[in-house]
Amino acid sequence: MDIKESALKLHKENKGKLATKSKVSVKTKEDLSLVYTPGVAEVCREIAADKSAIYDYTMKSNSVAVVTDGSAVLGLGNIGAEASLPVMEGKCVLFKELADIDAFPICIKTQDENEIINIVKNIATVFGGINLEDISAPRCFKIEEALLDIGIPVMHDDQHGSAIAILAALMNAAKVVNKRIDDLKVVINGAGAAGTAIAKLLLCMGHRQKHMHFCEGDNSLRQQRHYLRWKS
Repeated sequence: MDIKESALKLHKENKGKLATKSKVSVKTKEDLSLVYTPGVAEVCREIAADKSAIYDYTMKSNSVAVVTDGSAVLGLGNIGAEASLPVMEGKCVLFKELADIDAFPICIKTQDENEIINIVKNIATVFGGINLEDISAPRCFKIEEALLDIGIPVMHDDQHGSAIAILAALMNAAKVVNKRIDDLKVVINGAGAAGTAIAKLLLCMGHRQKHMHFCEGDNSLRQQRHYLRWKS
């Protein structure tokens, strides 16, 4: 059985990779009274009096929404909300297994930027952070920027996750060859969400503009200064 068959078998047998698990047991009438009515009403009153208490009394303090519209799934392209769900489930599994953070996939069946922004703003109450995932460029830039003021951290993984990983690799490589990172000549193959974020982070670290070029679809090279101005 090859990896494709094994992956299909695993997902089909388990009906996906995620499940909701209660943190508390409900075995008696007293348990039920604490978890739900009437006991939960007191928790609601506390939060109503002080909205920041939501972090103390609910799942919000350790939960992330993994949000996509399925428009730019790695290696697959624009496959839509339904087909993107296995990938988003997988990302949620990584959050839980590697960082013990509860994550939930939100696959939005629209690719209208304003609709996505509005949906995320209106579900943000539940989550402590938003992980935007596999949303095509340049739409992803507008969506991320519009969500920066919602009161919780917002990260677009294709931008920031990729940029952080590349920066770490370049810093370590520069040490190995005994060079300064701002002396390295960098060619970025592709100037979408990841490529643009990589360039911006390198500039923040002091990398020289004249040493950075983008390789576009037509194989031409452009200095980053012009391209980043166009992208902004």
